Amino acid sequence: MHARVDAAGPVLSTIGDRTISTSDRFISNNLVAYGAEWDTSSADGEPERWSSVDWAEYLDEPSLGRPGAESTGEDRSAIFRIDVRLAPGDRDLTRPEWSEIAHRFARAARIAVPGDEQGCRWIAVQAQPRRLDLIASLIRPDGSWQPLPSGLLGRLAREARRLEDDLGLISPRRPATPGVADSAERAAMLLTQVGDETSGPLAGARDVIEHLAQRLVGHPQAHVREAAHQLEWTARRLRDFQQDLTTTATTLSRPQAAAPTPPAPGVPARPAAARTGARPMT
Repeated sequence: MHARVDAAGPVLSTIGDRTISTSDRFISNNLVAYGAEWDTSSADGEPERWSSVDWAEYLDEPSLGRPGAESTGEDRSAIFRIDVRLAPGDRDLTRPEWSEIAHRFARAARIAVPGDEQGCRWIAVQAQPRRLDLIASLIRPDGSWQPLPSGLLGRLAREARRLEDDLGLISPRRPATPGVADSAERAAMLLTQVGDETSGPLAGARDVIEHLAQRLVGHPQAHVREAAHQLEWTARRLRDFQQDLTTTATTLSRPQAAAPTPPAPGVPARPAAARTGARPMT
C-alpha cells in the first residue's frame, strides 16, 4: 500500500515507467479491471482506446472544482494505490484471474461497494509481469470523500490469504497446511509491509509529521516552536518503531536451527564443552 498523492498522472507514469502521453495506449492495453460507471465525456471514444492522459484525467476529474472534498484529516491526497505481486514459485495467472484479484482487493478496501453505482473511480493495470497495480480516487463523483476502513492493511492481508487459497497460490516455501512456521512467515511478511520506510502505512504519517515540523520550527511564537520540536521527536520515535518492526520480521523469518539428535539408548550424553571467558547476562 503506497502513500496517497493528489494526482494520478505521476502514478501512471511510475507504473508504466514512461511519461504519460495523449498517444500512449499503454494503460489501456494493460487494463484488467475497472469500477464505477463510465463517463466518456472526459475522453473521446471507448475506454479501451483512451490514452494515458485520458486515464489520468478520468481519475482526477472528481476532485476538480471541489475544494471542500477532503478527508477527515483535511487531506486532499485522494489518489490511492496498492500493488499486488505473486510470490516466487507461484504459477502465472490468466487475465480473468488478475481481474478477480483486482475486484476483490477493491471490495476489501471499500473502494468498490456492491450496489454502489456512483462509487469511486478505480482501475487495475498489469504493467509488469506477475504484478497488478490498483489505482483509485477517494473522491466520489458527487464530490464526497470515500473514507478508508479502519485496519485496512489487515483487511488486505486477510484477502490476500483467501486469494492464495482460492487460486492455489501457495508457494513451495509455504506449507499447504497452516502451522507454526506458516504463521511466523505470514507475520514476518505483514510486519515487513508495515515497517517499510518508503511505502509502508507508517511512512506516510512520518512524512507528514516531518514536513509539519520543518514548517513550524522557525515560527516566531515559542509555543509553536516547542510543538515543532515535539513533532520532530515523534518522527524519530516513528522511525525507531519502523526499524523495530523490521528487526522483528527478520527474526520471525530466520530459519529455526535443527534440534539436536538425542543420544542412542545406552550411550551416555556427551558433556558440553566448558565455556571460557563467558560474560554474565545483563
